[in-house]
Amino acid sequence: MKRLTKKQMWIFALGQLGWSILGGIINTWLITFYLPTKDDIAGGAVQYIVPGLIIGGFLTVLGLITALSRVFDAVTDPMIASFSDRCKSKLGRRIPFMRWSAIPFAVVTVLLFCAPVEAISGINIAWISIFIVLFYLFMTMYCTPYNALISEFGKTQEDRMNISTFISLTYFGGTLLAYTPFLFAGMLKGAVGFAWSYRIVFIVLAVIAVIAMLIPAFALKEKDFVDAQPSKSNMFRSLTSTFKNRDFRTFVGSDITYWVGMTLFQTGLPFYVKVSMHLPELMVTVFMGVMTLLSAICYPFVTHFVKKFGKKKLVIFGFIGLAVAYLLAGLTSVPGIIPEEGGVISYILGFVICIVAAVPMALLGIIPQSIVADVAEAEAVTTGENREGMFFAARTFSMKFGQSLAMLIFTSLAIIGTTQNTDANDITASNTGLLIIALVAIGFCLAGAAVLLLYREKKIMKTIAKADDAEFMKAIEKEKEKE
Repeated sequence: MKRLTKKQMWIFALGQLGWSILGGIINTWLITFYLPTKDDIAGGAVQYIVPGLIIGGFLTVLGLITALSRVFDAVTDPMIASFSDRCKSKLGRRIPFMRWSAIPFAVVTVLLFCAPVEAISGINIAWISIFIVLFYLFMTMYCTPYNALISEFGKTQEDRMNISTFISLTYFGGTLLAYTPFLFAGMLKGAVGFAWSYRIVFIVLAVIAVIAMLIPAFALKEKDFVDAQPSKSNMFRSLTSTFKNRDFRTFVGSDITYWVGMTLFQTGLPFYVKVSMHLPELMVTVFMGVMTLLSAICYPFVTHFVKKFGKKKLVIFGFIGLAVAYLLAGLTSVPGIIPEEGGVISYILGFVICIVAAVPMALLGIIPQSIVADVAEAEAVTTGENREGMFFAARTFSMKFGQSLAMLIFTSLAIIGTTQNTDANDITASNTGLLIIALVAIGFCLAGAAVLLLYREKKIMKTIAKADDAEFMKAIEKEKEKE
């Protein structure tokens, strides 16, 4: 079978650009849009759902909706993975799903922000509940088959690391694009109002996303590169077999903590910038752009580091580095560190956080995808069954579960220490809450590093090693294998 050229790897990576734009819109804007602060309301924002912490005094309606949508994912993620693994289409096992899901995925993302009643209403709650479920359904339909191709397109460790590097670059590119409403929506508010200023930008981003997602689905012929036979296992047997894999269970446990930490950072960054650092909203986009650029500069070195140190050590280092970045972010909320008028110290700390976070974001953006592909290939070698879709479905679920848990944590903790009315949505008022969030994020990062210590990297690598992988095996030859 053919191997992907570098050009074809970049074409494949465009799919990640597309879905990361859509995912970034939800992660960054769902809370901001539907939980407007008093300043947003003064600027024309509408309250579409019941405000405040109405469930147990610590949970918002939006937090409950996103948490309950994970129950739906527990069924659909393995179901879509099983359908993909068993697909017998002449186009391959993955491409048909990517083609059919891209457009509805983008449309649903926009509709999620188009609640029909311009006031607090149960209809809006039902609207958001339905469309967030559909959002995650179509995300699964695209992302699970797409990610399974990482293992199938990556014939060697070199190819696998290159693919992971390219899609990590496009992931951060998509995430950065998802931050652009901070700039463009502000320009439109005077002309079209608060809600439509964001909706218009979301529509433009959704068009870009759907084009990016469809390019690899039509430009790459899956069967030119993949000769895997459809799996014969049903969903339940495949899912059970997947989670019997000890090393995969270890990875998933660690991966959930990564997504919690990363989403807390992504969701919390606007609040740290505006509330703790007292900087203008535009600096959110600036800081995110600087982090993305610095992280991208690190990307070409990741494969070299993997050859020298192995994947497990670098991911653990990434967790620790991300914890340090959170520590610095938390310091901005400590009384006396940042003056109320902001100033030079705010800008200095902001850029220091960008520099510290860049390397961990590069490591954690590239290597985990490759680890899943390694474990999935090792399972195929051992059992003779090609169930890459199920492995990546579990990773997709861990991503969505971690993101939703992070949003629940953020909306519940950010208001701690305030004297506000819990019927209000203004969750930006508490530096104490933001400090607690930073400490919680540090805990998740350190827990992820601790769990990954149990991953048996040497055993997996020896199972799938090929002649072209000799350089990658050197890093782990002296590692003691944990049985």
